[in-house]
Amino acid sequence: MNTESRYRYTGEAPVDLSKIATRVDRGPEQAVITNALTANVATLSDLQTRLYAQRETGVIIILQGMDTAGKDGLIRHVFSGLNPSGTSVVSFKQPTHLQLDHDFLWRVNQELPRRGEIRIFNRSQYEDVLISRVHPEMLLGQHLPGVNSLADVGDKFFDRRYHDLRHFETYLRHQGFVTIKFFLHLSREEQTRRFERRIEIASKNWKFSPSDMRERAFWADYQDAYTKMLANTATKKEPWYIIPADDKGVARLLVSNILVKRLQNIHPTYPTVSAEVKEQLKTTLHQLKKGEL
Repeated sequence: MNTESRYRYTGEAPVDLSKIATRVDRGPEQAVITNALTANVATLSDLQTRLYAQRETGVIIILQGMDTAGKDGLIRHVFSGLNPSGTSVVSFKQPTHLQLDHDFLWRVNQELPRRGEIRIFNRSQYEDVLISRVHPEMLLGQHLPGVNSLADVGDKFFDRRYHDLRHFETYLRHQGFVTIKFFLHLSREEQTRRFERRIEIASKNWKFSPSDMRERAFWADYQDAYTKMLANTATKKEPWYIIPADDKGVARLLVSNILVKRLQNIHPTYPTVSAEVKEQLKTTLHQLKKGEL
């Protein structure tokens, strides 16, 4: 079974994160993993160049996971070889007052890629069914219709949001935009080790935030929120990839394997040049070599 199908979740069966491994047998030596990742980065660079030249399909890559799951490092290592003119990253944090004056997907629409571009969402619209599910009180001040008390923020409310998220991605697909979604599945024990390193290593202190520790107290609630989100927003056309994230090197390789497969499936190609243009190019080349231009 290849990587793309092994970690793909389409929502057709129940999902239980407690029974899904956060670490897999590393298998190859580090040098083999590093070389494989390097090869994938080179392939992704070529595919991205073709995608950019064709300017037909836009790609949205979604990265979700608990604090310290490795999203930032994954971006640095997997997308390091892609042309910045056609690749960019956006992080969705707490909504601003301006964003809250619009529908909850408005800010996502502002950040969608153009055709031919790849946009990486480091956290995404799915925050609106994760954080708000764990802390529903945050929704009370957002002037949402029908939301006047915590009693109004229940399964029915989130079922509507799941519905909207699914149909939003279907709409984007119909317009030529591909959404590729990754959930970096981290264990609580590994998160502990990573937090300890952020405290013990001076150069990592800047990464540590007391708010991360406050959210850690809601670990079980977040696992439940992620489970419901995955089960309700994964489809055959827009699956989630549940990536074991305890080993950063393996996680990066798995994600790069899947991205290579998914971008190859788009079949991006350079635009066809007409016979007339080719003749003009030959003439121009001849003139350049003769110093006439």
